[in-house]
Amino acid sequence: MARTFSIHALIILLILLQLSSYFNTCSATTKSHLSHHRNKEYIKNSCSATTYPKLCYKSLAHHASKIQGNPKLLAHAALNATFFAAKATSRLLRDMSTFHGLRRNEAAAMIDCVEDVSDAVQKLQKSTKEMDRTEGSDHLRVQMNDIQMWVNTALEEEETCMNALANKAIKHRVKNGVRRRIIKVAHLTSNALALVKSFALAEKNSP
Repeated sequence: MARTFSIHALIILLILLQLSSYFNTCSATTKSHLSHHRNKEYIKNSCSATTYPKLCYKSLAHHASKIQGNPKLLAHAALNATFFAAKATSRLLRDMSTFHGLRRNEAAAMIDCVEDVSDAVQKLQKSTKEMDRTEGSDHLRVQMNDIQMWVNTALEEEETCMNALANKAIKHRVKNGVRRRIIKVAHLTSNALALVKSFALAEKNSP
C-alpha cells in the first residue's frame, strides 16, 4: 500500500515539475515577445521624428533586440546601415563608370559621382568609429559635433552626385539604374543625422 502511494506521489511530482517547466517556458517566451515588441515600438517612435520614417523603421527594425531602447545604439545602427548602403552604391558606381557604352558626358558624371560617394563613405565610416568611442568620454560634445559635421558633409556629397545625375543629357538607363540608389542612401543619411542629433541632444540635457 505504501509502495503504491509512493508511486502515485512520484507521478504527481513529475507532472507538477513538467507543468512548472511548461509555464516557465511560456512566461519566458511571452516576456521575450513583449520585450521585442517594446524595442520595435521604440524604433518606430524614434523614426517618426526623421524625414523618412518608413525607410528608417525598415532599415532598423531587425536590429531591435540589439538596440533595446538605447538612443546611442539606435544612432550607431543607423550610421552602420547608412555606411554599408553607401559602400555598396559606391562599388556599383565604380563598376558602371568603366562601362564602355557610356557617352563622354555620362562617364564624366559617373566619375564625379564615384568621387562624391567615396567621400561620403569615408565620412560615414569615421562617424561610426567615433560613435564607438563616445562611451564615458569627457569630450562627448566635441565628438558629437564632429560626427554631425561628417554625416552632414556625407549628405551634401550624395546630393551633389544626385544633381550630376539629374542632367537631362544623361540617358534614362543610367539615371534610373543609379539615381534611385543614391536617393535611398541620401535618405538613410538624413535619417541617421536626425537620430545622431537626437542622441546628442539627450546627452546634452542629461544631468
